[in-house]
Amino acid sequence: MGDVRMTQLSPTSTGMLSNLNTLLSRYAESMMWLARYMERIENLARLIEVTEAFVRGPDGRTVWETIVQINSDEGRFQALHPAATEQDYIQFYITDLANPSSIKGMANAVRENARSARPLISTEMWMHLNVFTRWVLDLDPSDIRRTGLSALCNRIKQDCQTHTGVTEGTLYRDQAWLFYLLDRHLERSDQITRLIDTRYHTLLPCEEEVGSEIDTTQWASVLRSAAAYHAFRRLQPVTTTPANVVGFLLKNEGFPRSLALNLRQTDAVLAALSAHYNLRRQNYAIQERLSELRATLEDQTAEDIIIRGLHEYMYWIQEQIEAIQNEAAAAYWPPIEKLHVPECYMEQ
Repeated sequence: MGDVRMTQLSPTSTGMLSNLNTLLSRYAESMMWLARYMERIENLARLIEVTEAFVRGPDGRTVWETIVQINSDEGRFQALHPAATEQDYIQFYITDLANPSSIKGMANAVRENARSARPLISTEMWMHLNVFTRWVLDLDPSDIRRTGLSALCNRIKQDCQTHTGVTEGTLYRDQAWLFYLLDRHLERSDQITRLIDTRYHTLLPCEEEVGSEIDTTQWASVLRSAAAYHAFRRLQPVTTTPANVVGFLLKNEGFPRSLALNLRQTDAVLAALSAHYNLRRQNYAIQERLSELRATLEDQTAEDIIIRGLHEYMYWIQEQIEAIQNEAAAAYWPPIEKLHVPECYMEQ
């Protein structure tokens, strides 16, 4: 996790503490959504790229519908694209503003949240996000055909990773930083469970029992979809089984996108908010829920999870993460009047 050590308020600043907390709480939601959408954009670009290159059904056809399932977009996609062609899937998830979970739709949301939090984010963050989101919003289907889908997704991923580096290096370590980290880790936790749940059962042949051996190349696509292939191979250079892939993605605390690591980092962020900003009361229910979630993960092996019901467990985790996000929203940003953002902070 990024550094959660905070700047100590001087004694002369204590009189401003309540004003500072009030000010920053107004921006907490924007910081969390900014982190969430940037994570989703990078994840989606990687998922599209890996799906095109590696994810095949028994008939050799690219299984684009798994992306729809991972994002729970079945109803919206069917309403907009009943023919469900390959181009429909690509357009729906890259350039279709009618789909709020498309890369273009999320880039628009990133832009709006960055505007809302402009007084808090660094100049370097703002400049990079401004250029990146403007480029994405100008994309159309002809750009995909001209540059190629893989090249386009690679550029999107690299821009998201640049944003992560710029944010790590320039964002001031106060509440804004902690709220940014909080939703980044919650989003990674949610995404990894959705990926495992959908891809695990999609890859199993119909005649096989859950937990059986299947094609190694297809399991490699699951790892690539989570940017985990190289890290997994360092630990498992030869053997690839459903159980050790699931175990790595859920329980390995050395992998940056694993469920276990991101739940631990979420806990550390909540502890920092409690310790430095007197938010113990707001965090109590959230931390209780998080402790239960972490305990259930630690007490089971990957084989136990698969045998007892992988889908049911992944779905339960997703419900708990959603509850944590809702409890955070209720605790940190109750309805308030709109805060005026000085014109000097806005894009000219």
